[in-house]
Amino acid sequence: MFDELNGDQFREECGVFGIYMNDPASATEAARTTFYGLYALQHRGQESCGIAVSDGHRIDLHRGMGLVSEVIRSHNIESLTGNIAIGHVRYSTTGGSALVNAQPLVFHYLKGMVALAHNGNLTNTVELKKRLETYGSVFQTTTDTEVIANLMARYSQDTMEDALAKAMIDAKGAFALIIMTEDQMVGLRDSMGIRPLCIGVLDGNYLLASESAALDTVGAQFVRDVNPGEMVVIDQNGLRSSQLVKSTRRAHCIFEYIYFARPDSNIDGRNVNRMRRELGRQLAREHPVEADVVIAVPESGTAAALGFAQESGLPFEQGLIRNRYVGRTFIQPTQQMRELGVRLKLNVIPEVVAGRRVIMIDDSIVRGTTSKQIVQLVRKAGAREIHFMVTSPPTKYPCYYGIDTSRREELIASAMNIDQINAYIGADSLHYISMEGMFAALKTEGEGFCAACFCGDYPAGQ
Repeated sequence: MFDELNGDQFREECGVFGIYMNDPASATEAARTTFYGLYALQHRGQESCGIAVSDGHRIDLHRGMGLVSEVIRSHNIESLTGNIAIGHVRYSTTGGSALVNAQPLVFHYLKGMVALAHNGNLTNTVELKKRLETYGSVFQTTTDTEVIANLMARYSQDTMEDALAKAMIDAKGAFALIIMTEDQMVGLRDSMGIRPLCIGVLDGNYLLASESAALDTVGAQFVRDVNPGEMVVIDQNGLRSSQLVKSTRRAHCIFEYIYFARPDSNIDGRNVNRMRRELGRQLAREHPVEADVVIAVPESGTAAALGFAQESGLPFEQGLIRNRYVGRTFIQPTQQMRELGVRLKLNVIPEVVAGRRVIMIDDSIVRGTTSKQIVQLVRKAGAREIHFMVTSPPTKYPCYYGIDTSRREELIASAMNIDQINAYIGADSLHYISMEGMFAALKTEGEGFCAACFCGDYPAGQ
């Protein structure tokens, strides 16, 4: 899967990070650590970002539209003093792209101030919002995160932990939440564990993050994943845990392993890089093709391409090079500029593909337009044959749990069969991994995963 150049992709939902420092080395250490944690999670959202901090008495916030390096500068960090910090990188799924929807969101309620950072989507947002409005709630954003905040306020006569417990019973769908009050940091995960959240420790201080790679970046040690339906509370007394909602079914998002997460992350006991290699190996077992070289659509296809090459005995080479320094300012709405954007951001090494039968590995095909353009680039560079291999089954259904897939009618696999998709993208052959093969690569028979985008079985409803 390529990039945001023409919308032919899954958007990477959001990323959350937080740290509770018992005795920070400096007043800005919590904010600085959160800045680096967000930097490590930038792949999960490039639209907006922010950091909120608490000094035990009040919560301060800095947020903005753009990348972490664009929004959070050194002088911003110097102004964010406090021993607790939470941060967020966002791509909008529920709610539009606007500063008012950038997170963390900070609110005043009966018990004081609270900041929320949320990854995921509630599926009953409209119902909850209407109900809360009848009780007098006023909404300033269009995000479902504000619905969660209002649910907390609704139960504010209870302790914060009890209020959260009641709010989580009302909330349906997918969420990994980090919540900060003046003196606590709380982590919550939905009852099926659809969205990831893990715990780390650094010099005796506890951290929460969407991915373990963010913990590695700041020098923290991974402790464990937050369990589905679990709430962890971190304060001056350390960490304590309670099971808010009984987990009757686990449904971890399978696309975390296929595409979203960094390959150096471990999620729910599985290493992402190893899983992608296994997907590539399985793809080679299912679809042996006579060819000369295996290449990847960078970056998410690389590990799978290596696995495919190892299983098939074919050489792996870098046939496509990604230009990492093309910013979003190059992205234009016209088709001509979109096509130019692909060429600006991805280039072919002709010496690798010219005159050869090429197997090209990618993680998915959404609308098919980017795949078509990449096939054209490789064809123009002289490839004799192009066999397009995909490490996920055909994507036929939209996601309602925090990933911005297209409407179903815009998903190419919902309207075309594999032969028709192949004709559209212009490859010599097109092969997807099977559902059974995908689960085999992940060492499961399908239990414990959400694969609704392939089969339409939505574990938390729509």
